[in-house]
Amino acid sequence: MLTCQQATRLLSEAQDRKLRLKEQWPLKLHLLICSGCDHFRQQMDFLRQACRRYSVAPPNAGDAE
Repeated sequence: MLTCQQATRLLSEAQDRKLRLKEQWPLKLHLLICSGCDHFRQQMDFLRQACRRYSVAPPNAGDAE
């Protein structure tokens, strides 16, 4: 069983690389039973999507004169 520290480390690493199967299954199990780590995963997903949207927005898209 993973600790929360190990789970959050794997969640962070998953942003940069594909996790191996032996990392994925324990992480999925941990997320099923740990609402705190699952919430952390949701927050990371939200921030990543927000950053992607921001990076593709045209410059000054919100500026209207």
